[in-house]
Amino acid sequence: MIPPEQILGAFMFAGMIAFLFFGFPVAFSLTFTGLFFGMIGVWLGYLHVNFFDILPLRIWGTMTNFTLLAVPLFVFMGVVLEKSGLAEELLETMALLFGKQRGGIAISVVVVGAILAASTGIVGASVITMGLVSLPTMLRRGYNKELITGTICASGTLGQILPPSVILILLGDIMGVPVGDLYIGAVMPGLVLVALYIIYIAVLAQLKPALAPAVPAKELEAFRRDALKRVTIALIPALALIVGVLGSIFAGVAAPTEAASVGAAGGVILTMLKGRFSIAMLRGVMQTTTRITSLAFTILVGANCFGLVFRGLNGDHLIQNFLLGLPFGGYGVLTLVMLVIFVLGFFIDFFEICFIHVPILTPVLVTHFGFSPLWLAVLIGVNLQTSFLTPPFGFALFYLRGVAPPEITTPDIYRGVLPFVLLQVIGLAIVVAWPELVTMLFPLFRG
Repeated sequence: MIPPEQILGAFMFAGMIAFLFFGFPVAFSLTFTGLFFGMIGVWLGYLHVNFFDILPLRIWGTMTNFTLLAVPLFVFMGVVLEKSGLAEELLETMALLFGKQRGGIAISVVVVGAILAASTGIVGASVITMGLVSLPTMLRRGYNKELITGTICASGTLGQILPPSVILILLGDIMGVPVGDLYIGAVMPGLVLVALYIIYIAVLAQLKPALAPAVPAKELEAFRRDALKRVTIALIPALALIVGVLGSIFAGVAAPTEAASVGAAGGVILTMLKGRFSIAMLRGVMQTTTRITSLAFTILVGANCFGLVFRGLNGDHLIQNFLLGLPFGGYGVLTLVMLVIFVLGFFIDFFEICFIHVPILTPVLVTHFGFSPLWLAVLIGVNLQTSFLTPPFGFALFYLRGVAPPEITTPDIYRGVLPFVLLQVIGLAIVVAWPELVTMLFPLFRG
């Protein structure tokens, strides 16, 4: 027999999902649902009116969390690097470096996507920049439209799993995993995805050369004369920033928040060295950073309100008891949880999944089935990356649609990302099958 307060919690959860599907703002939907069902709980006697005294303390605790200070700093770093011209230089140079082989330009987009992920971590900036620079080039070279769109969108989303990913900071805070450890653990799974993308493009280009032709030899001759110089100039700034930020975290020299401040300052210096710094540019970067950060933290406040009431009604016990009652065993429940997160990614933002569903779905996997929180957090990070690619609401699809020329249609983009969504699911399965991927680098940095 399910207790009545848990039934109210189930209606609360369903009400929140309904608000999101009707298109109401996420933060306000969470806050309203929490307060509305909280008042019903007080009216029915399931909650005491003093219960809400905890809410301001929880919100204050979130706002003063030192680890979460890294979020606006990394966002600032990513936005300012977008203005520096770093991505354009990398794309042009790498396209020529890999151009002699079939599918070389697409492979260069994946490589640059990985570098941008490790230096900026901002999906929107990566997808838009690569769409503006590489999409016209690949169209001109006769690349298949679906391969173009899928490659750009998938490569742009690598910033969600490769550090310094913002979502890894949030997952680390929610699941109680040190962000530095989570960053180290996410490197190999992220590189697995990079390898899967490159292998897929290379094999497809060999089997169907017309989909991804090589760059003509004449154009590569001029590049070969000063190839080393151009590659060095394009790579050194990005690698220096990656080493400065991630190297300090991995080596334990700096906490993620401290390293993020180094990255933010490094991004400004790099923009100055490239002659693109101005007060107007800085003002625009700060406005964008404030807008993105405010969005994340407003959702976090709403999630705190929702989560407090949901737990007060023992709704979390209802879901955990349901999961424990399934006859699937630990890995069966893990598969179900990953499937739920994957399906939710079709319809709602990764922020909501991270703040609302992860705290409800994952404790049973750690507490009752003994899965490592670090490994589980990395799995969720890989899974959440697909939410940027899955139609109809994948953000990467919208970003690319906004900069794509008229000959690239929305169906082209949707069809193009499907093979890469499958590759991400394969990557997720690989990390499940080989948990050692998450801890492989720990002897190097934590030995």
